[in-house]
This record gives sequence, structure tokens and C-alpha cells, in this order.
Amino acid sequence: MKIKIALGLILVFAVMQVFTIEKIPFEEPNENDFFALEKPDEKVGLLLKTICYDCHSNQVSYPWYSNVAPVSWWLNDHIDEGREHLNFSEWGNYKKDKKEHKAEEAWEEVKEREMPLKSYTFIHRDANLSEEQRDLLVTYFKSIQESYRD
Repeated sequence: MKIKIALGLILVFAVMQVFTIEKIPFEEPNENDFFALEKPDEKVGLLLKTICYDCHSNQVSYPWYSNVAPVSWWLNDHIDEGREHLNFSEWGNYKKDKKEHKAEEAWEEVKEREMPLKSYTFIHRDANLSEEQRDLLVTYFKSIQESYRD
């Protein structure tokens, strides 16, 4: 009986692998990218690339486990949702008031420890922010928000 259950689970897992996710190809940064327009300093830029760009840009570095269902489905959903809320690769296409609002949301999410997601920092240990890094990002995004106010 245990063998039949194990074989059944293996079969279900194997069938799941047929349903792959559609990965968006890595896009080189262009003139609409946040970095091109806002020119963050080296410290802020490194933090943004490390903790934000995998889910909030078109420059995703898909990890090996993005090829294994059902984890790949969950991961793809997070990336799609992240881009829906904020896509740094599309920053130049946002209107001024949207940029102000997105900058405000960014510093609030970082300050309230909503970003980066715990599920992300669990796997990506280098995305765990120190208080100093958190404060640096909050201050930075507040300055971006302020720059888009009338």
C-alpha cells in the first residue's frame, strides 16, 4: 500500500513538471529603467539590485528551482504580482504622480518590513536588511517621492 501511494505521488509530481511557467526573458536595462533615470548611488543601487530587481523588474535572475513545479508556479505568481505593483524597468513610462506614489509605497513597504518578503529573504540571505540599510532605502525613496511633488 505504501509503495502504491509513493508511486502515485511520484507520478503526480512528474505530471506537474509538464506544466511549466512562461519566463520573461532577461532584458538589458534601457532608458526607462529606474537606474538610468534616478541614478542611485552605489550603495542604494546594490541594495535595489539585490533585494528588488528579481521581482520588480524585467531583469529577473531565475533560480534553478524556478524549473520545478509547483514551486515554479508560486514563484512566477510572486514575480508577476511584484511587477504589477512596481516595475523598475518601466519607471520611465510612469507619469509623475505615479512615480511619486510608487516611491511612497516603496519606502512604506521597506519601513514596515513588508519588503523584501520573508519568503524571499529565507532563500536569499543577502536580501536581509540591516537597520542601516533599511533606513538608507527609506530615506532614498522619500527623496525620490519628494522630487516628484509639485
